Amino acid sequence: MGQLSINIRHSEQGDLSSIEEVLLDAYGQYESVLPAAYWEQYKSNILAAVNSDTTKARLVAELDGSVVGSVFLFDSSELAYGNPELDIQSPIIRLLAVSRKARGHGVATELIRSSARLALEWGSETLHLHTSDMMDSAVRLYERLGFERAFDKDLMNGETLVKSYRLKLKETALLQA
Repeated sequence: MGQLSINIRHSEQGDLSSIEEVLLDAYGQYESVLPAAYWEQYKSNILAAVNSDTTKARLVAELDGSVVGSVFLFDSSELAYGNPELDIQSPIIRLLAVSRKARGHGVATELIRSSARLALEWGSETLHLHTSDMMDSAVRLYERLGFERAFDKDLMNGETLVKSYRLKLKETALLQA
């Protein structure tokens, strides 16, 4: 199979329904492992984020003209999570999603690379994200791309440890390519 051409761009108003579809498809894999009430709340939070006015940037990934991935960037932990106490004052990526049919083609890597470039353009030294052990394949990707654990920025969501990761933008090989 030849290399697919992935186009990363800022989202437009007309992309919102496609972004919702990608998010529900990507995160839908967790519906069967989460309690029903928790899943419904999670799904509601995901969809609310699509139109959040605290989002600084929304990127989409296209393959063959179709939106197959997205990621949201926020300026701080206060804007990303409503959590100023976490004291992250640099960009945070949230809701990185790739539709199940488009996985394995490097879409998530390109969304993260574009997010890192944007954060660097904004004058930031680090890019943050939070994830849990439930998302083990995502964790492996983040670690492979050079994200390091930021234990001081972990948080608890009920009984779940939400792990913090940080990418040092001036040192990362991700931006050398």
